[in-house]
Amino acid sequence: MSALAGNSRTADISALARLLSGLHLDGLLLMGIAVTMSIGTLAVYSAVGQNDALVMNQLTRMAAALVAMLIMAQLDPAWLRRLSPWVYMAGLALLGLVLVSGDVGGGAQRWLDLGVRFQPSEIMKLGVPLMVAWVLHDRPLPPSFLMIVTCLALIMIPVALIALQPDLGTAIMITASGGAAIFLAGIGVRYLIGAGASALVALPALWYFVMHDYQKRRVLTLFDPDSDPLGAGYHIIQSKIAIGSGGLFGKGWLNGTQGQLEFLPERSTDFIFAVIGEEFGLLGALTVLLVYLAIVGRGLYIAATAQETFGRLLAGSISLTFFFYVFVNTGMVTGLLPVVGVPLPLISMGGTSMVTLLAGFGILMSIQTHRKLLAR
Repeated sequence: MSALAGNSRTADISALARLLSGLHLDGLLLMGIAVTMSIGTLAVYSAVGQNDALVMNQLTRMAAALVAMLIMAQLDPAWLRRLSPWVYMAGLALLGLVLVSGDVGGGAQRWLDLGVRFQPSEIMKLGVPLMVAWVLHDRPLPPSFLMIVTCLALIMIPVALIALQPDLGTAIMITASGGAAIFLAGIGVRYLIGAGASALVALPALWYFVMHDYQKRRVLTLFDPDSDPLGAGYHIIQSKIAIGSGGLFGKGWLNGTQGQLEFLPERSTDFIFAVIGEEFGLLGALTVLLVYLAIVGRGLYIAATAQETFGRLLAGSISLTFFFYVFVNTGMVTGLLPVVGVPLPLISMGGTSMVTLLAGFGILMSIQTHRKLLAR
């Protein structure tokens, strides 16, 4: 009987592997995504006060994002490479349209309503690394100084348009996504040193001429949250209280006082990691981070084993950008970085960001599964 049961399980696993292969889905990456989204559903349900309608909206967004991932996974990387400049140009056109006739909300002009309300800046989170990888894929690596300058220009054009909205968080993420592709192309140490020095020199200009007053307050509050406990420092203070009060094991699901009593602001979006820390404790927060690391590790493995330069640069950029998402969000929630409005990936409530992230993972799966087909 045990042998029959073992054979049955083996057959089931084999059938599942064939199904995933037929759909061009990577099983390990899909497992990490599913675990993270399941944790996110529990956290969102608690954060929104057990509001069934809001949770159903989030589940609908998740379903749409999974469909986007499935579609992107079917695309051959060679075809995606040819499409890259068109995606980039379409994204630039939509960003320009936002500045002319975009919807305003919360003091920022970031949205377009073309039957569906969305943020065009999200498109550039994929459009920029696609474009940089496209430019570098048939060039000698490491890239020349001229190619690096060309790639930086391609990155900074959409970043400047997004900074005008203003949306500093998304501008930082897009800079990171394009910069990761350049870094993975193997630029020399002298260029890295030069980039760091240039960034330091540009900081005063960024502070005085680019950043808005509320953004400056966020940076200053990082060093002394208690200087404005009911204003700019309120988010960080309440987040630290929530995470610290969770202790090692947490207060239990739905039992977090900071979240349930609505002391914690933006608890279903940017600060949902604080809800996890309060209700599931240090062990729960570390579990989430370990799952994230597993996803990033799988993505970097796919990048390392990709057969073409385009796939290696694109997969590596998507993976490192995902890591940067996690780093920035958890850093700001724990008071180590300024508050910049970056959601916790696959967990925070939201639609456009979720679709963009899973579309990126669909590209990773396409690179991996089509590599296997070519290797046969």
